[in-house]
Amino acid sequence: MRVVSGDYRGRRLKSLEGENTRPTTDKVKESMFNMIGPYFDGGIALDLFSGSGGLAIEAVSRGVELAVCVERNFQAMKIIKENIEITKDAERFLPLKMDADKALGWLQAENYTFDYVFLDPPYAQQKIEKQLIMMLQMNLLNPNCKIICEADKELVLPETIGTLVQIRRQTYGITAVTIYRNEDEA
Repeated sequence: MRVVSGDYRGRRLKSLEGENTRPTTDKVKESMFNMIGPYFDGGIALDLFSGSGGLAIEAVSRGVELAVCVERNFQAMKIIKENIEITKDAERFLPLKMDADKALGWLQAENYTFDYVFLDPPYAQQKIEKQLIMMLQMNLLNPNCKIICEADKELVLPETIGTLVQIRRQTYGITAVTIYRNEDEA
C-alpha cells in the first residue's frame, strides 16, 4: 500500500496484519480521489473508520489542510500513528482512538465541521446511512461536503439521505464506492 499522488506520492504505508482491517487498494483509492478531486485547496477531512490511515494521508497529500483519523482498534491506531510519522507532517492529522459514534459526539462538542468524509466501515458492521443521518443532525457537514462511502457492492445506499444527494456510484470487484454531496445551503 502506498500514497498514490500528491506531496507524499510513492511513500509506502504500513497496514495492519490479519482480518481486522481491509485497506483500500491503490486502484480504488486513485479512482475515488479522481471522482472527488483529484486535488484540493484546503478543507478538513474525516476518516471515520481509518484502519491504517491511508485515505486520510492520501487526502492530505493531495491538499487537504487537516485530516481526523478515527479508529477504535489499538493496533490499527498504532499503525495510523506510524504512517502519519512517514509523512513528516504530523500536525496535519488528528488521530482519535475511539468508537465512531462516540467520535462524532466528540467532534460536535469540539465544533469540527468537514468538507470531506470517508466512510469505510468493516463490511459486517455497516451502518452508513445511520451515521450519515447523525452527522447531518450534529451539523458536522459543511455545505457541498463530499462523502465517500466504501462498502460491499451488495449494499445499495439511497439516492438521498436528508440533504445528501448521491452524485456517483461505482463498483470495483466486491466493493462499491458511493459519493454524496451535501446540498444544504446552511
